[in-house]
Amino acid sequence: MSAADGTLLERIGYWFSDKVERWMPSPFLFAVILTYLVFLAGLAFTSSGPAQLIQSWYDGFWAFLTFAMQMVLILMTGFAIAYHPRVNDVITRLTEIPSNGKQAAVLVGVVAMVLGWIHWGFSLILGGIFAREMGVTAREKGIDVHYPLLATAGYLGLGLTWHWGLSASAPLQIATEGNAFIEMGIVDGVVPTSATIFSSYAIILFVLSVAFAAAMLYLLEPASEQAQGIEEFVDPTILDEKGANEAVTDGSGATLNAGATTDPVPAELVDNSRLLGVIVAVTGVGLFLFQFAQRGLDALSLNVVNWGFLFAGLLIYTNPSAYRDKFAEAASSAAGIILLFPFFAGIQGIMSGSGLAELLATQLVAVASPATFPIVAWLTGAIINLFVPSGGGEWIVVGPSVLQAANDLGVPAGKATIAYAVGDAHTNLLNPFWALPLLAITGIKAREMFGYAVAMLLLLIPFLTIVLYVVPYW
Repeated sequence: MSAADGTLLERIGYWFSDKVERWMPSPFLFAVILTYLVFLAGLAFTSSGPAQLIQSWYDGFWAFLTFAMQMVLILMTGFAIAYHPRVNDVITRLTEIPSNGKQAAVLVGVVAMVLGWIHWGFSLILGGIFAREMGVTAREKGIDVHYPLLATAGYLGLGLTWHWGLSASAPLQIATEGNAFIEMGIVDGVVPTSATIFSSYAIILFVLSVAFAAAMLYLLEPASEQAQGIEEFVDPTILDEKGANEAVTDGSGATLNAGATTDPVPAELVDNSRLLGVIVAVTGVGLFLFQFAQRGLDALSLNVVNWGFLFAGLLIYTNPSAYRDKFAEAASSAAGIILLFPFFAGIQGIMSGSGLAELLATQLVAVASPATFPIVAWLTGAIINLFVPSGGGEWIVVGPSVLQAANDLGVPAGKATIAYAVGDAHTNLLNPFWALPLLAITGIKAREMFGYAVAMLLLLIPFLTIVLYVVPYW
């Protein structure tokens, strides 16, 4: 594959793919390197000494354990639903739709972005599954697809749309009763989701962004003779054996042992009781719906989202043991995040304890006007996210500066939050932290797909600059 061939956008994709593949470290080393960079920045730009910065780093490791658990639950509940056999059947049918590589990339990207708005964990897992299955189907049908671009398309829910949707950390934090922003006096009360997630501003941004990103995927997909299929990145023998050794399931994910002759003991009957599973699931889903009956869409919060997806998953599986086993599988996909989250929390501890994050946010918002504030808030979120890829964690630290500046300029808190959220999602296309589960599912390395992720990140910059400036808020 030559970077000298193809259209301009195809050549851009090739170039970034080549450079990133050569130079990008593993996600774990990426986090370690960022730790040292932030430490040096704290020494250079703040009055904190080495001992204070090290203590802030240590304290930060444990500061957001509750939030980390919320994020892991979002990922694992999304994983469980995404891997249900009926959901997989839908994915398989969707992979039959495209007739060429460009259509395949667009379809994977649009599905991932729409699902990202619904639930970022669901999008991340299902986006990875969809990209992999699309690669498998294309190989079987002889369709030329570029697998690194398919993987990037599956990641666009996290890289563009998730932080404007139903599991968005920053909007849900300020929509929670008694949140830190109320306690600090930054806002008078909760900022309802009708002012953020369900505002016309956020919805218009979502629709336009999905359309633009889909167009870029179409243009980035290389010509057939230059495309590298899934077999270039995943052992073909694994692909050929796909399904040969798969466990037979009962349709809900519970494995059937065809050779079993022993009658189940009472404990096993209870563990696998669909009746009990349905009773528990309906109770949980009923309480979830009751929250919205009481408060409408403003009932959304991180805990409510997790509650809803947790019991919705049980309702889909019905078998409690099958659901438990699927969660055990989900733990492996969450392992990388569990390892890296304390390191990024430690980076956040340095930035918060030294005042580096507040300094950066203050300097950025100081140059804003009411008209340009959304652009500045987006850039603030984008830059901070490079060092601390945790939307809710970042918002806790720099949110007060952003919202205070918005208040001083007369910019609605909901608009400021969404603009910030755009930036936080945008630079996920550069930081491989949240891509770890998708990488495990697709079998591709971070350095093999992030060249296209970086190309998409850069292509989005002029587009986001324009839409954030011109889209009205009401």
